[in-house]
Amino acid sequence: MNLCWSEIKRKSHNIRARLEAFSDNSGKLQLSLQEIIEWLTAKDEELSEQLPIGGDVGAVQHQREFHQAFMEDVKSRGPFIYSVLESAQAFLAQHPFQEPEETLTDGKEVSPRRRILNVSRSVWKQANVASDLWEKLTARCVDRHRHMERTLERLLQIQAAMEELAGALEQAEGVRDAWEPVGDLFIDSLQDHIDATKLFKEELTQVKEGMKQINELAHQLAISDVHLSMENARALEHLNSRWKLLQGSIEERLKQLQDAHRDFGPGSQHFLSSSVQIPWERAISPNKVPYYINHQAQTTCWDHPKMTELYQALADLNNIKFSAYRTAMKLRRVQKALRLDLVALSELADVFREQELQQGEHVMDVVEVIHGLTALYEKLEEERSILVNIPLCVDMCLNWLLNVYDSPRNGKMRVLSFKMGLVSLCNADVQEKYKYLFRQVSGPGGLTDQRHLSLLLHEAIQIPRQLGEVAAFGGSNVEPSVRSCFRVAPGKPAIEVSHFLEWTSLEPQSMVWLPVLHRVAAAESTKHQAKCYVCKQCPIKGFRYRSLKQFNVDICQTCFLTGRTTKGKKLHYPIMEYYTPTTSGEKMRDFAKTLKNKFRSKQYFTKHPQRGYLPVQSVLEAESSET
Repeated sequence: MNLCWSEIKRKSHNIRARLEAFSDNSGKLQLSLQEIIEWLTAKDEELSEQLPIGGDVGAVQHQREFHQAFMEDVKSRGPFIYSVLESAQAFLAQHPFQEPEETLTDGKEVSPRRRILNVSRSVWKQANVASDLWEKLTARCVDRHRHMERTLERLLQIQAAMEELAGALEQAEGVRDAWEPVGDLFIDSLQDHIDATKLFKEELTQVKEGMKQINELAHQLAISDVHLSMENARALEHLNSRWKLLQGSIEERLKQLQDAHRDFGPGSQHFLSSSVQIPWERAISPNKVPYYINHQAQTTCWDHPKMTELYQALADLNNIKFSAYRTAMKLRRVQKALRLDLVALSELADVFREQELQQGEHVMDVVEVIHGLTALYEKLEEERSILVNIPLCVDMCLNWLLNVYDSPRNGKMRVLSFKMGLVSLCNADVQEKYKYLFRQVSGPGGLTDQRHLSLLLHEAIQIPRQLGEVAAFGGSNVEPSVRSCFRVAPGKPAIEVSHFLEWTSLEPQSMVWLPVLHRVAAAESTKHQAKCYVCKQCPIKGFRYRSLKQFNVDICQTCFLTGRTTKGKKLHYPIMEYYTPTTSGEKMRDFAKTLKNKFRSKQYFTKHPQRGYLPVQSVLEAESSET
């Protein structure tokens, strides 16, 4: 019995010793783990307190140094933490726990085994918490370090970029400040200044890209919760303001230069504003077509005031009975008002060549027409020393061309239209005009087909059409005239210039107004030593008309063209027209014809009516010319 009791006491003593040893070890371990947990928690809070990261290089560098010291502190604590965690791992290996945690009822004592399990569970929990906190803290330290490095790199880029951009902007602002006011520039230099401003704008592309990059860097920092310092933010805002102001200055400068070039430059119509006087003002529609404002009457019109006066004066010629002469005399007044009677065909050809107006079907706008007319009248003034009111002549001629070929005022006309108008009214032999106009529609071999001839005749017939006289010249349909011309070369698909000249020499109905215009011009300065049978004017000026049915009956152009006769007497045909003084040979010829006609009956003259032109059969056509 004593031996058993002694054995029990010995075992109890050993158990007590082991429990006391276990309690000491676990207590120290738990204290170490708790200390680590508290230290890691404090460091995590300290790391959070380091935010936010500064917005300038100096602040970030200071924070980086502080963080490096912080990381060193954490790193130095690492061996102790690892050793405690290893001790906890060894402890748990020696004292594993598997049973689920039990809740004890009041009054129930904890067995030694249960106490060991509870201690193991507590150590396990503390070790897990400490391990998680350690991993989280070290990861946050690394992330914070990387974040600071990226932030510092971007801030250094921003700082360097701001310094570079500030210098570039200062240089650009110096160029801007040296600009002369647009109003002080010479008109001829406007295009050079426009080109220089555009080049200056292109050279600032690097500044534009730099500003875009620096703002993008600032945006990236803001996304990563790093906001620029007050100083940096103000500097960046100032740069953006300067850049925006510089851009606005460049755009405004360019607009002013372009507006000035448009309104006053070589391609402008500004110089034509002097073609009208107060209360009139010359204005320009969006398609560059001019129109005229009367501020006194508060009205607008397409026609120049002088053109309106000219058209009103043309009404005086409406009492002329014969349409070809009525049209020709109206065109003669237009010709002289536009000063085209002073322009030679060679001068026109030179201008067309200089302005590169070779393709007849090419379409010109109003500005191109003005360029051509300006060059023409300047050549007339410079080379022939003829004093010309260039703005008035250009504006009037433009007005007339638009009335003839662009009455809806679309602002466009063909090159062929431009040439036809000017060549028809220039000072040249009518045969030379025909030759030149034919060349404008002929091909490389000097031949032209029906389509191109119809284009030419279509442009020609627009001139009497504008005067309201088209019906007398066969109407607007030129197909009968084209067929009439091709009868000169039967069976041929194209005609030569000789065929065209042969046809025009017959003064075809659609073109008769042009040779009559030449005769009107030639007759203006002619005097005939004869007395008018009707008004008794002597000498007869201009055209002289001699009866080939009655002896010594001469009539002046006013009486003949208006149909004026003496009371009770009627003018008898045929009649001979003279626009130059008669010669003795012509007088003998007329005497012989008059004597012969004395013995001819009225039926003869009815069967053989006198015509001064080649009639063109004008019928309703199923096909019209392609225009």
